[in-house]
Amino acid sequence: MPGAHTPAVREFLADPAAGTARVAAQLRRYWDNALEPYWPQIRGLLESEVLRRCRQLARDGAGTMFNDLHPNISWDAGRLMVRTRAWRRSGPLRGDGLILVPSVFHWPDTTVMAEPYQPMLTYPAPGVATVWQQGTVPTTEALDALIGRTRARVLVAIADPVTTVTLARRLSMTPGAVSQHLTVLHAGGLLSRHRSGREVFYARTTLGESLCVAS
Repeated sequence: MPGAHTPAVREFLADPAAGTARVAAQLRRYWDNALEPYWPQIRGLLESEVLRRCRQLARDGAGTMFNDLHPNISWDAGRLMVRTRAWRRSGPLRGDGLILVPSVFHWPDTTVMAEPYQPMLTYPAPGVATVWQQGTVPTTEALDALIGRTRARVLVAIADPVTTVTLARRLSMTPGAVSQHLTVLHAGGLLSRHRSGREVFYARTTLGESLCVAS
């Protein structure tokens, strides 16, 4: 096996418990430096994507949902097709079906996993650029004059269902301030809210969408 006799492998095999502890410590450092600062945005984006796809599936069916996921993915007459350069496979999905995995790290293509593993389709989550975007949300003078500049920024920033914490991070505002504006916008019929577990997601209503488009 390539690499089986490298110093790192020999050190691990000599004391697997200590090796496992070192790996866990390295993963922890990676989490603290690379992921933890952005985790509220990442989790919020992925949860809103899952919620949006569930609604789309229930409302419009599998064909519409799959055809909207990614240019590499298409659905035609009950057949799912995924274009990939890695390998070719055709046939029915077995076992527990297909798991859809939105990702903020895999872009711009898709990846596929199949038997003997659980079939899995990973695709780039829409809006991934907003994970690292903070503060800048363009609005118009008309919308600013109608509902106020800060509330206009909040309304425009909610392109997809989002939580208060994620939106606060995106806008470089405190969660408390964002929550106050969300409450007013919701009371005015510009936002709807939906609870998923312990999280509350806000989304623009038809009226809220029309204001953003009209402005």
